[in-house]
Amino acid sequence: EMSMQDAPENTPQRPDTTGELFTRLAFAYGASAVAAVAMLIYGYMTGNMGVVALGGLAVVLVLAVAPVSFMSVSRNSPSGLDAATMGALLGEMRAIRGSVDRLREYQSLSDDARRVLNRAQERVLLVKAIEEDITAEDWDAAVVLCEELAGRFGYREEAEEYRQRVEQARSATRDRNVAASIAALDGLIVQRRWDHAVNHAASIQRLYPDSTRVAGLLQRVENARERYKTDLERRFLHAAQGEGVDEAMGLLKELDAYLSEEDAEPYRELARGIIGKARENLGASFKLAVRDKRWRDAARIGERIINEFPNTRMAEEVRSLIDSLRERAGSVVR
Repeated sequence: EMSMQDAPENTPQRPDTTGELFTRLAFAYGASAVAAVAMLIYGYMTGNMGVVALGGLAVVLVLAVAPVSFMSVSRNSPSGLDAATMGALLGEMRAIRGSVDRLREYQSLSDDARRVLNRAQERVLLVKAIEEDITAEDWDAAVVLCEELAGRFGYREEAEEYRQRVEQARSATRDRNVAASIAALDGLIVQRRWDHAVNHAASIQRLYPDSTRVAGLLQRVENARERYKTDLERRFLHAAQGEGVDEAMGLLKELDAYLSEEDAEPYRELARGIIGKARENLGASFKLAVRDKRWRDAARIGERIINEFPNTRMAEEVRSLIDSLRERAGSVVR
């Protein structure tokens, strides 16, 4: 016959109370959260995105499962839990414990071992970075990543394909830029802005030394300048031989910027004759305007004489009259 002292030994074990289970759950989830956060910090500090992703996933898992577990416990009687609920909670705790163990094992791996585990994922990230560098036209950075893809991960054929893509894109972009720069240079030549054209041609050659299209750009500018100078000389001689004194005078002023002392010598006598005719014509026009009382024309022509022939006797005479001419021209306007 069983004594009273033996009875407790045969009595089934009492289920954990709600408070005890809360404590065990808090400990399990707390340890899991600490391990997950530690993995996140480690991945961030080492720059390992694979570790960061795994740590983040662990944090999300803990935050998602823990509230469900605590709510499940709180719904049951404070005196105990039924077998099904207890089994489910124990299963969750075992799963969390397994995840924590795997996180610890991952943290204990060497960098080389982690690299092997994350090889596929890091390859995807590296390829994406190469694509982004190509889009951003950061060619040097893309080439460095191609070397990384070949040397560090061993994807030599794929790295070579990307390297060819980088070179093709670089070449196409360079050709477009060279074409645009040469078009801008041609615009400067058309505008006869020779100093700017020379500087721009030199800049193009410095920026694109490997392009065959930039060779001889400085000579191109010089040839264009020489052709325009020759055309100016021809037009000046043609105007000087005819009656186009004003045209010849304008061409002479423009031609003066293109001629050295040696180049100008053959034109010196002809230029003196043109200047003399222009001065005489202006003087005659001025006298005629004054005689006809065309005060505005007289003032305008007088200002030209002063500006174009400032050291002549005619300019001195005009200076003595110009104020009164301007006053009369103003009264005519009013």
